[in-house]
Amino acid sequence: MSEIVFADDGIEFDGTTPDRRPLGGVENATVALAEALAARGHRVTVCNRCAAPLDHRGVRWQPLQDGVPASPDLYVANREHQLLLRAPLARRRVLWLHNPAGYIGERPYRWKLALTRPTLVVLGDYHAATVPAWFPHSRVATIPYGLSAAHLAVPPSPRAVPPVRRAIFTSNPARNLDWLLDVWSERIRPRVPDAELHLFSGPEVYQMTRGSGYELMRRVLDRAESLADAGVVRRQPVGRSALIAELMQSRAMLYRSHEQETFCLALADAQALGVPCVVQPIGSAPERVRDGATGTVAADEAAFADAAVWLLTDDALWRRMHEAALGSQRTRTWDDAARDFEALLPPPSRSR
Repeated sequence: MSEIVFADDGIEFDGTTPDRRPLGGVENATVALAEALAARGHRVTVCNRCAAPLDHRGVRWQPLQDGVPASPDLYVANREHQLLLRAPLARRRVLWLHNPAGYIGERPYRWKLALTRPTLVVLGDYHAATVPAWFPHSRVATIPYGLSAAHLAVPPSPRAVPPVRRAIFTSNPARNLDWLLDVWSERIRPRVPDAELHLFSGPEVYQMTRGSGYELMRRVLDRAESLADAGVVRRQPVGRSALIAELMQSRAMLYRSHEQETFCLALADAQALGVPCVVQPIGSAPERVRDGATGTVAADEAAFADAAVWLLTDDALWRRMHEAALGSQRTRTWDDAARDFEALLPPPSRSR
C-alpha cells in the first residue's frame, strides 16, 4: 500500500459533490481517480478547497489551507504550478494536466518544472501533441480518463424504440455553443421542425459568478433562451444521476468540440450510454467518437448539419450507431486509469 496525495486549488468540492450537484470534468475526474486508487488499497488524500475535512469512500479530503502531507510516495499536483512546490519530500511527483499543455512554457511553470522534475500526465494523443518540444518525452505519461461507475452501471441493452427527436448539449457554453446555435437554427431545425435541442450547461457547474468567462457564458445562454421558437430549450445543469437519465432520453449529442478539449468526458459519457454524437475534428473529439460507427466526425458545417438531421430522422441509422456505441465505448474504467497511475509509483521503500 502506498500513500498518494492529490492537491487542487480550483473550486470547492469533495467526494460527495458529484451526487449532489453539477460538477466540471476535472473535478469529477479527481474524485473518480482518488476513489479508484483507494479501492485498490492505497492511502489517498485530496487536499483542496473542500469546506471541511471528510472521509468518503476510502479517500481523506482535507482543506488545502491546512497543509499537504510532506512525504507521500506519489504527489499529484492538479494543473497549477504553485502546487508543484508542496509535499517537499514526495518520492515521486506528477503534474496532472487537463488543458492543452502550451502554458507550461510560461516562466512560473518552467522554473518549477526544472526544480521539481515531475512527470507530466496527459489524457490522449491530441493532448500529448500540445506538450512543448523542449520538455523531455521520457517524462510524459498518457493516461486517459475512465468512465464513471454510475454510467457503467446502466445496462448496455439496446433500445427497441428510438428516443424522440431531441438533441442534447452538455459541455461548457463558452466552447462553441454559439456556433451550434447558428447551425441548429439555420441548418437543422428548418429540416426537422419538431426537433428540440436541450442545453444542460451553465456557469453554475464551474461556480462562476463574475468575470469575462462568466459574461461570455451568460451572453451565449441568453441567446439560447431567445431561440425557444427554434426548439432550443435551456435547462438548468443537473447532478450526475439526473444527467444520465436525460442523456438516455436523447437521440443525439451535438457538440462541435473545442481546442481546449483534451479528453471530453461529456462525449465519453454520452457514448457509454449509447448516445450517437456529431462533432468536428477539433481537439480530442475524434478520439471519443468513432466516425461512421458511433457518430460522425463532420468535416464542415454542412456535413455537421446533415449528420444531425440524419440521426434525428433515420431510425435505422440511429439504431446502428446506438448499438455500436454500447458495444464499443464502455471499455475503459477508472480502475484502469488507477492501474496506469500505479505505474508512476516509486519502487517500495525498505523503510516503509
